[in-house]
Amino acid sequence: MLSVMFAYEIAENIRQGKGSVLDVVTKALTRAKAVQEKHNAFITICEAEALARAKALDERLARGEVLGPLGGVPVVVKDNICTKGVRTTAASRILENFVPPYSATVVERLEHAGAILIAKSNLDEFGMGSSNENSAFGPTSNAWDESRIAGGSSGGSAVAVATGVVPLALGTDTGGSVRQPAALNGILGFKPTYGRLSRYGVIAYASSLDQVGILARNAKDIALAMNAMGGQDLHDATSLVDEPKFVEAVSKTGDLKGWKIGLIRELCSEGNSQGVQDALQQMCQKLEDLGAEIREISLPHVPYAIASYYIVAPAEASSNLARYDGILYGHREGENSLGQAKSMMKSRGVGFGPEVRRRILIGSYALSAGYYDAYYGKALKVRRLIANDFKEAFKEIDVLLSPTAPHSAFKIGEKSADPLAMYLEDIDTVAANLVGIGGISIPAGFSEGMPCGVQFLAPVMADERLLELAAILNQEIEVAQPWLS
Repeated sequence: MLSVMFAYEIAENIRQGKGSVLDVVTKALTRAKAVQEKHNAFITICEAEALARAKALDERLARGEVLGPLGGVPVVVKDNICTKGVRTTAASRILENFVPPYSATVVERLEHAGAILIAKSNLDEFGMGSSNENSAFGPTSNAWDESRIAGGSSGGSAVAVATGVVPLALGTDTGGSVRQPAALNGILGFKPTYGRLSRYGVIAYASSLDQVGILARNAKDIALAMNAMGGQDLHDATSLVDEPKFVEAVSKTGDLKGWKIGLIRELCSEGNSQGVQDALQQMCQKLEDLGAEIREISLPHVPYAIASYYIVAPAEASSNLARYDGILYGHREGENSLGQAKSMMKSRGVGFGPEVRRRILIGSYALSAGYYDAYYGKALKVRRLIANDFKEAFKEIDVLLSPTAPHSAFKIGEKSADPLAMYLEDIDTVAANLVGIGGISIPAGFSEGMPCGVQFLAPVMADERLLELAAILNQEIEVAQPWLS
């Protein structure tokens, strides 16, 4: 069925006239509706818009025009990435009816390459969560087990890919929010170096950490998307001057002879389930069989990454989310007679969910005059020490290796009452965002009967190396077993 093919296969079939864009999109929409009933993976399904665009692309083909490298490929975009004319909520009641007048740069560039948006995916509100349970529109369940979490915050995008709705989906990764749900649903999750993809049009959570990422079932599809979306964007001052060469990287074949891979000592032992540790050892054996040299590397300050992250991220969030006041921007609650202060308090109290309010409070406290140096200032110093650890490690090795998450997907509701336990779900992934380097989660089998993954990290601007590695490992992932029929 075309809708569960890889993106490069769909685009090639369309180019060769082996199917219509309308047929591909219709099948993807049918599958999206079925997945929505079981998993609540989407906030908005863009049926009318997707069908209209599919017909327009078929008309262009009939005129002999050549579509882009992703011509006819259906995609899903996380609902904190702006899409012109399509509701964008960030899974929050405060933006429940927001329809952007413009699209994010990454969306514009995907569409220019011929991709078709079919749905906006569910997420933890404003990207704040590790389980996709914090959405104002209800939790998303795992592609393999409806009783378990999808992972967060890009859980909806991960489930859309893992169930074969689309071959490609966009997410955002602030502390592991692409890589972690990818691991828990058994697919690839890629976060490039900070700045390689524009953040223009992405609803901000923590601006120095946020990065658009890609979820897919093989490295070639990610490469096509990166080549299409990458490069400097004048709307985003943090975007990098870049000539993406991802497609060239994944075309390489062979073994891993000469590769030096560092196993991060501080992330590979206690705290991980036995199943995850077993999967990591199996991956190490596979890498050695392909000729790679595995050596243990110490990053002494990495254990402090989770503490640093949960000061830096909430601090930036408290600033970014101040704009949602119910007066000029965002959902408004209460009558004018309440006055400005009470109206703002009521609007924010109703519009923001518990986790968002918690992080705003943490961030405001960390930035307050009496505690700035003790908390936020110190967290930034730790962030620099962690960056120095990575810089030293990459002098010796090509990529770093660790588990993506400490265990497989847990039951929905199991950790909802324990925020600290939930925050520790990010222990393996937050360091990459603090440092700004690229990372990819690759499926590594199963732990406790559910998918788990390992992550590889590369130096700044060496992201092609990660996709080359994924391609050599021959990671072409099938859709989740329950959806094969």
